[in-house]
Amino acid sequence: MSNSQLRIVIPGGSGQMGQLLARHFHEQGHRVSVLTRGPSTAPWETVYWDGETIGDWTDTLEGADVCINLTGRTVNCRGTKKNREQMYNSRIRSTELLGDVISQLSEPPRLWMNASTATIYQHSYDQPMDELTGIIGETPDKPFMWHFSVQLAQDWEKAVYKTPTPRTRKILLRTSLLFGPHPGSVFAVMLGLVRARLGGHVGNGRQYVSWIHENDYARAVEFLIEHEELDGPINLAAPEPLTNRDFMRAFRTAWGRGLPVNGLPTPTPLLELGALFLRTESELVLKSRRVVPTRLLDAGYKFEYSDWPTAVNDLVRQWRAAEH
Repeated sequence: MSNSQLRIVIPGGSGQMGQLLARHFHEQGHRVSVLTRGPSTAPWETVYWDGETIGDWTDTLEGADVCINLTGRTVNCRGTKKNREQMYNSRIRSTELLGDVISQLSEPPRLWMNASTATIYQHSYDQPMDELTGIIGETPDKPFMWHFSVQLAQDWEKAVYKTPTPRTRKILLRTSLLFGPHPGSVFAVMLGLVRARLGGHVGNGRQYVSWIHENDYARAVEFLIEHEELDGPINLAAPEPLTNRDFMRAFRTAWGRGLPVNGLPTPTPLLELGALFLRTESELVLKSRRVVPTRLLDAGYKFEYSDWPTAVNDLVRQWRAAEH
């Protein structure tokens, strides 16, 4: 696509990812519209939608250049039946609704990017998972919620293709853990553990962490918009995943301030207890996600932050500069 002003619509754009992308493209002079369920004040346009029914929000998609759908209830919760239903329906229904609307527009978006997740790949210590050879699914011995997460990811991606949209290119954003120096973010939660001297390895520490710096997330999305030859699944992950043990060691080193070389580890039983107390699931840190961005690299994308020590040092610097 041309680098001239673009019309970009972001359904579900009120969360961390959506705010990041909206700010990135707004600052570049593009026209951004965020579709959101709740009240919002932002320097870009915000439009109400419920993610379930057709309304005036469809006007934002007519003649738009790009639709980036990020709608979905957070997975950072306990896997109760009610929460599973909300996680599932908020993703599948909204995606199917967008497909129905886009298919009927007289001038549909030229590109529809839909959120997905790196969790779609099998737990793996020894095999890197990319878009070409990665194993989709999970082995029978894994916990129920691990299987649910993979099935949710697969059904989410299938929903993008349920309705034919021949005039709209489609990309699935299989995103790994997104790190930005903001309160309430994954980075903030992990930093809290490090500062409390609990930032040792989790479980056996062998599980791989796939991650991406927020700068690369925004730049990669922009890269995908510009490269019209790319479609289908794209892994948004830095090219150097590392074990949880090495990941946390680099985190402690970056923060410094007299922290011990070895943080207090969190054994799996203690983690399960903590997850219950925090109303979340241990899968978020125990599943080994060894995801690599083969298609991005092959297309020529250059990561600003390809290794975790460089990335976490930048994040710590920004955090301290903001004086949280």
